[in-house]
Amino acid sequence: MTDTAATDQTLATLLRIASALERIAPPARKRADLTTADAFIWHPAGAELAPVAKVNRVALSLLRGVDRVRDTLAENTERFARGLPANNVLLWGARGMGKSSLVKSVHADTNMRLAGAGTPGILPLKLVEIHREDIESLPVLMSLLRPDSHRAIVFCDDLSFDGQDTSYKSLKAALDGGVEGRPDNVVFYATSNRRHLLPRDMMDNERSTAINPGEAIEEKVSLSDRFGLWLGFHKCSQDEYLEMIDGYVGHFGLKIAPEALRHEALEWATTRGSRSGRTAWQYIQDLAGRLGTRLEG
Repeated sequence: MTDTAATDQTLATLLRIASALERIAPPARKRADLTTADAFIWHPAGAELAPVAKVNRVALSLLRGVDRVRDTLAENTERFARGLPANNVLLWGARGMGKSSLVKSVHADTNMRLAGAGTPGILPLKLVEIHREDIESLPVLMSLLRPDSHRAIVFCDDLSFDGQDTSYKSLKAALDGGVEGRPDNVVFYATSNRRHLLPRDMMDNERSTAINPGEAIEEKVSLSDRFGLWLGFHKCSQDEYLEMIDGYVGHFGLKIAPEALRHEALEWATTRGSRSGRTAWQYIQDLAGRLGTRLEG
């Protein structure tokens, strides 16, 4: 075989190898287009932000019994939207008291008051939901959002860690650690029933097997320390529960006598063994259905 033929054969082999590598290589990551919607769901498999046409939320004025945490979250969110320093937020506590509803409502209210009002230099604030099982992909999501001109709240509902789950380390690094750190245009909001995101038995196991038990527990608790704001939600009183009911009835124009409303609402809560915002909303849906009224507006 001549030198020329050998060279041609080698070149052809290299081209086939290059072509094969291109076919098996992952596709180039597409730049996120945050102008298509105000809310998105993160799909890590394709590194895709799927726009949400209509967010499932209620008006901020309908969330009762959470005035203090509502105001604190709204202030933090507004500072962030204005480009000022803001904290990551952990909303923790009683089930059904409107933790996730508050995040979505504050996001919409902030956009309406600032971007919607044409405030100079304020772009619409984006809400990006990441599912609990995808938390290990949070660094990828952060890097995707970093170069965008919009500011984004990355939101994880019902965040907690169990058993031997180590994905909490990805969350720690993305929120506060690593060389790059958290992007200036991103904050992380999470809801949880646990203040420290980890079950007590998991923390006890770490204590019993560690050479230095104190350091083991400190590492677990330090996850919650990445959140500058801890907003606690507690079970509501009967008066607060009835205030929620009255607010919904007035907002949706439901026609029912006050005495009957009070009796039904309390009976509804008693049969479920719970007074909460979720219980109140479930009663309102039942009442509206019986009255033949659509819950719109």
